[in-house]
Amino acid sequence: MLQNQSALPLGGEPEPSAPATLSASDWSRVGRLLLLSSLAVIGSVGNVFMISAVMIEDHLKKRGNAFLVNVALADLLVTGLVIPASTVVILAGMQDSPSVCSFQWFLGILCCLVTVLTMAATAAENYARLCLPPECYTLLTPGRITATLLAIWALSTVAVGLQFALDLGPNYCTHHLAGLLPYHAVVGSLFVLLPALVTFACYAQIALRVRAAKSRPSFKPPVTFSWDYALMKTNVYSSVLFVAVWLPLGITLAVASVQHVATRIFYNLAWLALSKSCFNNLIYCVTNRHFRNAYVNLFHYCCCKTTVSFSRRQRGDVARPSGDVRVHIIPGYNMYSYTSPQRARETCKTASCRPGTSRPNGRDVYEL
Repeated sequence: MLQNQSALPLGGEPEPSAPATLSASDWSRVGRLLLLSSLAVIGSVGNVFMISAVMIEDHLKKRGNAFLVNVALADLLVTGLVIPASTVVILAGMQDSPSVCSFQWFLGILCCLVTVLTMAATAAENYARLCLPPECYTLLTPGRITATLLAIWALSTVAVGLQFALDLGPNYCTHHLAGLLPYHAVVGSLFVLLPALVTFACYAQIALRVRAAKSRPSFKPPVTFSWDYALMKTNVYSSVLFVAVWLPLGITLAVASVQHVATRIFYNLAWLALSKSCFNNLIYCVTNRHFRNAYVNLFHYCCCKTTVSFSRRQRGDVARPSGDVRVHIIPGYNMYSYTSPQRARETCKTASCRPGTSRPNGRDVYEL
């Protein structure tokens, strides 16, 4: 998103601007190059770590987390293609490149739309994983998840492609905004507002049901439930970050359809929106311990050349800390079903539960 265009700005009068390489009047060439290069490198490495974490960490190897990988992949396209294109422009000393700007704007909008739709799918998957019976979650097969992801990319590509082919706008490079407010409102409501409402509605329902369940003294969920609920909260933080950085740009586009908006404001908000792709992976590192452990292992393996084991230790390995409860991860569960004595007896019959097994430290081991 990001070239210094000779076209007139949003209000019609010429203003100095550099959408691809930041403002030339505020930033030196070396400063812009270092900033954009740093964002591209840090963001790309972080997104690769996020994708790898889901593949190597046992606690994250769940089919529903493929949606998190899809978000990281969309962010990787921004940090690996959109932002580096600006560094190429700076190094080449180019002033105007409509083709580069169009490429960046197309890919930026495409990744934004993919992220919005994937966040809605992630919220629905979290609701099914935490609140619905196991038999409902089992309907979410790997094949259906793959089909959903392919449909998201296909729908997003067609929508953005038609926008560019028919020159419907909004267009970051040509400032084609005026007179298209009804179209913008319809498209924004269907592809952005509705998925966002679905996302936060699912998370609100999960929070309400979990709070109601925790108020019962008999509610004792398995440890895997706590892990999944913690990951759900991290997904909420990621969604809030996305809204916080993209909503100002969306409001600016809507306002610019009816009145003039300063070019500098428009471009700065666009860069703020793109920065989400660089820092989203850090949200998962900071707020989720399983992602954090995977990041640390990947760092030691890639940077320190340290031999790291990415699998859980077996029964014969070093003893676990005292007081823990060993629970095998199961594909899905209903958070209310484990409070029932009848369900507990059935679980013991099917999974050879031996609550009386003693450990050297006097603790018991429970296997579900």
